[in-house]
Amino acid sequence: MQFTHEHREIQKTLKRFIDEEINPHVDEWEAAEIFPAHEVFKKMGNLGLLGLCKPEEYGGQGLDYSYSLAMAEALGHIHCGGVPMAIGVQTDMCTPALARYGSEELKHQFLAPAIAGDMVGCIGVSEPAAGSDVSGIKSVARKDGDDYIITGQKMWITNSLQADWMCMLVNTGEGPVHKNKSLVMVPMRDGPGGKLTKGIEVAQKIRKIGMHSSDTGLIYFDEVRVPQRYRIGAEGQGFIYQMQQFQEERLWCAASTLESLNHCIQWTIDYAQERKLFGSTLADQQWVQFKLAELKTEVEALRALTYRACDLYVNGQDVLELASMAKLKAGRLNREVPDTCLQFWGGMGFTLENKVSRMYRDGRLASIGGGADEVMLGILSKLMGIAKRPAH
Repeated sequence: MQFTHEHREIQKTLKRFIDEEINPHVDEWEAAEIFPAHEVFKKMGNLGLLGLCKPEEYGGQGLDYSYSLAMAEALGHIHCGGVPMAIGVQTDMCTPALARYGSEELKHQFLAPAIAGDMVGCIGVSEPAAGSDVSGIKSVARKDGDDYIITGQKMWITNSLQADWMCMLVNTGEGPVHKNKSLVMVPMRDGPGGKLTKGIEVAQKIRKIGMHSSDTGLIYFDEVRVPQRYRIGAEGQGFIYQMQQFQEERLWCAASTLESLNHCIQWTIDYAQERKLFGSTLADQQWVQFKLAELKTEVEALRALTYRACDLYVNGQDVLELASMAKLKAGRLNREVPDTCLQFWGGMGFTLENKVSRMYRDGRLASIGGGADEVMLGILSKLMGIAKRPAH
């Protein structure tokens, strides 16, 4: 995959926006443990950045997925992990199935405002007892006339304290766990930024060790009434639709780490060239030189893997294996690179305001969110034929 002039121009536009509208406020948003999603998303929507790969008739740009990957990579220019993750939820995690399988009504009501930045979305999959095991969710939508009545809870939901709607995975029937689930669009509020829908409660704002500027919630649903026509696609196909969304989410995760990891390495090089140690600089130590060279090589290997997966995906091929590999590698490097760099910063690396220490905290999520490392390894083992697939 080769980035064209158009890819680079989108990245330049986004980086300019980040320098002017996001990075100057990151420290403030990190301290507040939330950022103004409606305000930021509206500005991005005005620039056409929230629907690069979405259909033009709903306000998107109608481009192929490589442009989304280019955007994800440029988001690594943000000096924290929480804000780019929140943006990625809007563009690549809660909207792909809606754009692909949603009815015209749903796309006009939910997708178009999300692309414009008028509504904030979130994806409701994980639950207290069902994180890595998506098939184990307990939330239920029972039929009542033309409506669903939804009861349950969702946990670790990014954007949920500000979201106007949730793309929610719920059990809509009996039978095998991979065939009894549906994705349902659930209005969270009575309008953008308005009062919570009857029966929905933000039970807890979850405080985290990293990703501080991203709001994360535990959400309760108590007899929430939603029209059945708000279901995305066919009933019982939600698990399959969500697995397809996960492919894009995992490629996004890998791409979004590339620039931030390189930032971390470069910040450390700059510091190592200044820090005096035993009569020379830290950068004069061969161990430091070699280790940073190894890390840079690993990041470029991840880039090559991610670009190859994207190229095949754009050409209509299934990239479950490569996307899982890229996600796994990204998670590992988000732990190894900041950890190694922080060590070279010494005591300065253990301070709260240090950008490398922020990456150390934020990057840890990459091995958990969107499918833990162990889930990726399980997928790969099955695809390689060395682990049995479940009978159901």
